[in-house]
Amino acid sequence: MKCLIVAAGQGTRLREKLELKPLIQLRGMALIEHVIVRARVAGIDEFVVVSGYRGDELRAALDEISARVDVPITHVENDEWARSNGVSVLKAKAHLGAPFILTMCDHLIDAQILRGLMQAPLEADGVMLAVDFNIVDPLNDPDDVTRVRTEDGRIRAIGKLMPEFDCFDTGVFLCSPAMFEALEESQSLGDDSISGAMNVLARRDRATVFDVQDKAWIDVDDLVAYEKAERLLDAKLL
Repeated sequence: MKCLIVAAGQGTRLREKLELKPLIQLRGMALIEHVIVRARVAGIDEFVVVSGYRGDELRAALDEISARVDVPITHVENDEWARSNGVSVLKAKAHLGAPFILTMCDHLIDAQILRGLMQAPLEADGVMLAVDFNIVDPLNDPDDVTRVRTEDGRIRAIGKLMPEFDCFDTGVFLCSPAMFEALEESQSLGDDSISGAMNVLARRDRATVFDVQDKAWIDVDDLVAYEKAERLLDAKLL
């Protein structure tokens, strides 16, 4: 199975660590390499990475990682990286069949989550999102993560500012090609985001969820999350 990693943005909230977010060192390893390593443990053997901001620098670093850990990495360039993350996913359409894993360069996920998601039954023309139902005492900032409202294992709505929700988006998806069709429709309606595509799929009843249960994951989006990630790594929870 292939894994698509979105790594095109600037990551301004961690700028004091490094100008190029995917290459920020976390316990001696670049953030994006942490993502690749965990995906490999889960059984993924090929990667597609979408770069944008300072793309030449990132692609050179990825080539070094590819050679060192002996894993194929295909580059996709996004010259519209200032737009929302769904644009990056759509740029990679020609390189992906089905199913494939979609994740972000700054989300560290327990390999058991990825393994379980890869083995989950994906409906035809559907997309499955790994979600965290712990909304009472979450590890991640509840005001920063994307919220999801579900019913009977299906997504009914997804977005940042929803007042009613029952779980959080972990940023990891198991996708059929329906993801690309949904992205195109969402963009035609003025929403370039992955969440916009998921709302399209939700309206079609084609968006399902995978419960991560008590497995660890963290969106390393700011200094507070960076320090939490360090502690998780030290405790071998990631």
